[in-house]
Amino acid sequence: MKKDLLTLRDITRDDLETIFDLARKFKRDRATCPDKPLAGKSIGLIFAKSSTRTRVSFEVGVGELGGRALYLDQSKMQMGRGETVSDTAQVLSRFLQGIVIRTFAHRDVEELAQCASIPVINALTDEYHPCQILADMLTICEYSGRCDSSVKTVFYGDGRSNIANSLILAARLTGMELVISSPAEEAPRTDLAGNAPNVRWEADPVAAARDADYFYTDVWVSMGFEEERERRMRIFRPYQVNEKLFTVAKKNAKFLHCLPAHRGEEVSAGVMDDPARSIVFDEAENRLHVQKAVMSLLMR
Repeated sequence: MKKDLLTLRDITRDDLETIFDLARKFKRDRATCPDKPLAGKSIGLIFAKSSTRTRVSFEVGVGELGGRALYLDQSKMQMGRGETVSDTAQVLSRFLQGIVIRTFAHRDVEELAQCASIPVINALTDEYHPCQILADMLTICEYSGRCDSSVKTVFYGDGRSNIANSLILAARLTGMELVISSPAEEAPRTDLAGNAPNVRWEADPVAAARDADYFYTDVWVSMGFEEERERRMRIFRPYQVNEKLFTVAKKNAKFLHCLPAHRGEEVSAGVMDDPARSIVFDEAENRLHVQKAVMSLLMR
């Protein structure tokens, strides 16, 4: 693997298998947790956005790997008062053995990684969410036995969101068939989807759902887009994941969501709470195991 994990461009298919093998080991051996690769190490967690799953999974993960997690509220750091990203990166590199950052602008994460001498993990930006998608791919592997061209996943909603962008990179990495179903004004970025034969955009939500193995959606109004709420609620309404879509999907199709979910908006309550369809909590748990694997490989 490269020194940092900023997007899924930073890993190869072999890296992906290594991450998944290690994540499965950590999941299986969690009660005993014999491997402590972060023993004696301090990992800084820089957060500019509020969080539940990301903060808890990283803090618990660092602890289970034997390290110490330091939660750093970006608004209370000097970086929040005008210190440059470069200066912050160089200072933290003298104190820590790794940085995890959840913030808004992806360029800030890129600059942080460029200027830091220690590994940097992107825990979410407005453009990419690699740790979430690694957990999603592991979950798909658990339920389908594979994550390749035999699997079809359909994402509904904002085709330019950090989840959609990262799913496209995951599809290019694994060969998984990916359909992004969204209104035309929020169609996926052509520079990401490019000419990949296994990635396509479909405006018709029902057509997109045919023979799907997995449905995936995210909130329609993400942090930082609150001023667009009225427009987003209007244009995404036809793209709700609901029972109708499952009638044209494969018989045992499953539902994925990065959470938090807004029942009645991007997903119906019936789908979200259906134990035969919804695997969102298995998906959420896998954040812990995948991130432990990534930290172990980068920060050991």
